[in-house]
Amino acid sequence: MSGQDTLKLTADVLVIGGGPAGAWSAWSAASKGASVVLVDKGYLGSSGATAPGGTNLLYLPPDQELREQAVQQRMKSGGYLSEAHWIHRVLDQVYINLELVEQWGYPFVRDEHGVPQRNHLQGPEYMALMRKAVKKAGVRVLDHAPALELLQDEHGVGGARGVLRQEGREWEVRANAVVIATGGCAFLSKGLGCNVLTGDGYLLGAEAGAELSGMEFSRRYAPAPAFSSNTRSRLLGWATYYDQDGNELSGQRNGDFLAQRLQQGPVYAIMNKADTPEKQAILRSSHAVFFLPYDRAGIDVFTQPFPLTLRYEGTVRGTGGLRIVGDQCDTTVAGLYAAGDAATRERITGAASGGGAFNASWAICSGTWAGEGAADYALAQPAPADSRELRSAGRYGLSKYSSSQSRSLARVETSELIQSIQDQVLPLHINYFRSETGLTSALHKLNSYWPAVNEQAPITIHERVKAREAAAMAATARWMYTAALHRKESRGAGLHVLGEYPDVDPSQHHRLIVSGLEQIEVRPDRTFLRDSSSASLLKATGQEAQIG
Repeated sequence: MSGQDTLKLTADVLVIGGGPAGAWSAWSAASKGASVVLVDKGYLGSSGATAPGGTNLLYLPPDQELREQAVQQRMKSGGYLSEAHWIHRVLDQVYINLELVEQWGYPFVRDEHGVPQRNHLQGPEYMALMRKAVKKAGVRVLDHAPALELLQDEHGVGGARGVLRQEGREWEVRANAVVIATGGCAFLSKGLGCNVLTGDGYLLGAEAGAELSGMEFSRRYAPAPAFSSNTRSRLLGWATYYDQDGNELSGQRNGDFLAQRLQQGPVYAIMNKADTPEKQAILRSSHAVFFLPYDRAGIDVFTQPFPLTLRYEGTVRGTGGLRIVGDQCDTTVAGLYAAGDAATRERITGAASGGGAFNASWAICSGTWAGEGAADYALAQPAPADSRELRSAGRYGLSKYSSSQSRSLARVETSELIQSIQDQVLPLHINYFRSETGLTSALHKLNSYWPAVNEQAPITIHERVKAREAAAMAATARWMYTAALHRKESRGAGLHVLGEYPDVDPSQHHRLIVSGLEQIEVRPDRTFLRDSSSASLLKATGQEAQIG
């Protein structure tokens, strides 16, 4: 494409991603007086994991005792890798922001005393409202505009380039600050809302020199109908499980139950514990999205068996992401900020999944902080970004050839590369039932695939986006398994369990920072132990780290 076809814009802040974190980042930066452009791979308001369903929130009244109990509970479940100060910050900020959401018109349910119950949001209504708020704040929104690479110079990042899928041309936005809010990585596992979550932001940041943290805490799968993407599965507590011959599967329904049974053969469920019309009506009204795929398939879930599977959710409901090093979610690269699932959530979740209330609240708060930080940074710069000598940071999965050159040089089909990556990430016997032997073998194969990301030869806009996704997924998988093999223990609420090391090792009370693309480096991080409130809590509970 010729440069004259490129849409060129300049702003103070560029936000990449249109989920809740991206929306809050854009609104927050604009509210600070910055000019803001938001680009999204999909459509701001309907893409991503939040928009299709509902989400709970970490919303507690300003009661010190109640909040302290919540903090202590999260510290314990997360293997004491989180920080009490940050959890309190989230509790404070989300309380403020949800009052804003109500003022903007969100219809929170009220109790018998008229008090709004702000602990739950319906995704479609919430994200439609956020789109309106973002646009009302003056943000320019580019939908269907995936980012492919960052721009940078010796002073830090200065914008990004990407494509406009519906217009068939490129865009370039120069901005002195960039917020990455592209979500996590689910490796195209067909989970609900996860088709756009391929780790793009991780690769964007890493190419610019950013570090990542918590990538080992990614052992997260969700129950779903075998024929559908719907991973909203909490109502399965009303189900009885059966094998393919109709025999009831007995045993304690703990976290590994379904995974273990699926390793032995197909698993079916019937929601026969809801054994009255009244119970069934209540379930339907409380969680309507759960029933959609079954109703469309003509299955009465209360009387007929339906097949189950586990869909990988990776870092979407895991913990890892771009490392943040300041209160405004700044990364280790000047001018670059991270929010939502694109950022590590270790500060509030530790080694436990933030899926649901914590992640939803984190998206709101980290987006707010990242937007504020990006605006402050950009507005403090002496010159606009379009006066800087910026270069492309992107190095992987990008076409550098003309159409004729690409076809002649092509050695790897993108679809085959993606399948090869998925073959090492999605299977339960590799990634759920982790072992040192299994992960070592998978990582060896993933490393051997890495050169292939630059042997793709995309031509069309769609092919270029898919090639970049393949590169991001390959990098994310390598970071995950490299970190997992360095954590020779099992910690937290099941996000990292290594078969040969089933127990917590007190000497590994640290986070793991990963960096690099050709050669991945890992180092421990104990700086979070300086948080005085966290240290006091560890001492009070007898969980002080045994570190040298």
